[in-house]
Amino acid sequence: MAHRLFEEKYHASIYQKYRINPPDSVTRIILEYLNKKKGPPHELAVDLGCGTGQNTRLLAPHFQKVVGIDVSECQVEEARAVPGFANITYRLGPAEELPFPDGSVDLLTAASAAHWFDTERFLKEAARVLKPHGCIALLGYSDEYNLHYGSCGNKLNNVFAEVNKVIKPYASPQLAVAESRLQALLDAIPFPDKERIEKIPLKMEMTVAGFVGLVESYSFCQIYFKKDPQAAAALLESMRTRLLEEMGVSSPDTKLEFTTDFYCVLACKPQ
Repeated sequence: MAHRLFEEKYHASIYQKYRINPPDSVTRIILEYLNKKKGPPHELAVDLGCGTGQNTRLLAPHFQKVVGIDVSECQVEEARAVPGFANITYRLGPAEELPFPDGSVDLLTAASAAHWFDTERFLKEAARVLKPHGCIALLGYSDEYNLHYGSCGNKLNNVFAEVNKVIKPYASPQLAVAESRLQALLDAIPFPDKERIEKIPLKMEMTVAGFVGLVESYSFCQIYFKKDPQAAAALLESMRTRLLEEMGVSSPDTKLEFTTDFYCVLACKPQ
């Protein structure tokens, strides 16, 4: 992996606690694509940039073996600490150097991670390790959230927009690839059979504390913390307080409605 921004223990812990799981509809789209292009048996899925294993665990019921790979030891430790998935193993390593034989992998996935990869090296490895008709599925979600609670209207969204305006200048250039829904990576995939599902809606309940934790888990928010920890902590505390005030509640465990959409780049290796 070309860029390493999620490796510290505290960042890994909040990533595990607050990051959004892909909805079941995303997993279903990926499996339907794999079934259409390759078909069973589904022996090996590899989740690259697996972080703390949210997406990795979603694959476990559908494959004989799932391997999650990440460059961060702390992230992998968090993933391994989740019990109940006997067919999952986690390994340290980059997406550009995969420890698998040629033509051995049914599915390669990456959830909110592919924009950090060295595109050319990653795609070369993908072409090497995938079986004929094996598939790539690269997913992520928009940061254009909609927060809703009672009659607040756009007030909650405005609070988040103000916070995002402060921390967004600390974003790495690679995030532009994610914000384009991986357009550059889609263009670079050498397989002729490829497509992108643009919008897969997600609507869920999330506590105010959970939303603040999600924002804190951003790579650029963590960079802001390193630059000015007091200002960063005050910014998040202010956001929490303002959200509660706008909602007219006092408990950060109060749930609001959170809406965003996922996207998924899909590609199939030729025979």
